[in-house]
Amino acid sequence: MVLRIFGFSIVVTVVSLVVAVVYGGPTALALAAILGILEVSLSFDNAVINATVLERMSEFWQKIFLTIGVLIAVFGMRLVFPLAIVWITAGLDPVTAFDLALNPPEGDAPYFPDGSPSYETLLTDAHPQIAAFGGMFLALLFLNFIFEEREITWLSWLERPLAAAGKLDMLSVVVAGTGLVLTAEFIAAEDDRATVMVAGMLGLITYIAVDGLGSMFHTEEAGETEGGPSKLVKATGKAAFFLFLYLEVLDASFSFDGVIGAFAITSDPIIIALGLGLIGAMFVRSITVYLVRKGTLSEYVYLEHGAHWAIGALAVILLVSIGVHINELITGMIGVAFIGAAFITSILRNRREGDAEEIESERAVTPVG
Repeated sequence: MVLRIFGFSIVVTVVSLVVAVVYGGPTALALAAILGILEVSLSFDNAVINATVLERMSEFWQKIFLTIGVLIAVFGMRLVFPLAIVWITAGLDPVTAFDLALNPPEGDAPYFPDGSPSYETLLTDAHPQIAAFGGMFLALLFLNFIFEEREITWLSWLERPLAAAGKLDMLSVVVAGTGLVLTAEFIAAEDDRATVMVAGMLGLITYIAVDGLGSMFHTEEAGETEGGPSKLVKATGKAAFFLFLYLEVLDASFSFDGVIGAFAITSDPIIIALGLGLIGAMFVRSITVYLVRKGTLSEYVYLEHGAHWAIGALAVILLVSIGVHINELITGMIGVAFIGAAFITSILRNRREGDAEEIESERAVTPVG
């Protein structure tokens, strides 16, 4: 099963590395490989969250996301999205923006001799609004999870009080909105405050709209009233379509730090597309499929919790990065640390439960003396 799931990603990786060598020689090969590793390390929590949502979708819509959705993620977010930012923020036409990306200043300087900014500089200048949008979207995702009462808790000493506080209606929106105001006031540069507020509000609105529509149609089609549909009911039709949109926006939010961070390594859009898009995104897809097919989230129950805490950390990092540069390695390692800790504690929990069941079974067969 492992080879079947990861086989295509391995083939894509080999082909991408060959293309990188042909395109730019050994240097391009090394850069593409580094970017692929960067994307996987930054997006492992993305794969876990994708798997939790995919489990709610019918098999047909799972295939739609794993084909069309991945194409959007690979080419849309890793190639077209950075170019679109430059088109919009710099007022350049698409052809000029692409030419600018392929022909950076000598020595990767931030400006050309005539004083015009490079592609990398234009994209970096757009970071505050990108980070505000993505940070708010991910913050609401994390807060809605952590403020909801759950039978199983991971960091119980913290999660249970937060779930109790979550009984206050719309608390997640209040906390996220407060975080946005504080970010604009104390972290963003004075010239960026209005932009950060607008982009952050758009992130909030996007999450509320897509998540709300998905939940509404899912509930209607499942024939449920209060409490939403059963987990055994697979979303189809409109419900699945809005879950699909939700996953695409979610992937976009996760991609922001990776795309921006890639320019610390190279500004060549072709190498970025090969490394982040083809190699990295395809492996994230394979990890998502593996988690769904193997039922890993049901077996290791704390993985979902760890992924959401990693999302919360990423949301904070995105907002802080509006005013302070944060190394991408730190971002990736925090996510890996949360996922790793959740995986280990899930194993320990399973062992404890197994030992308890064994003791109970022994007591059941032992005759009373």
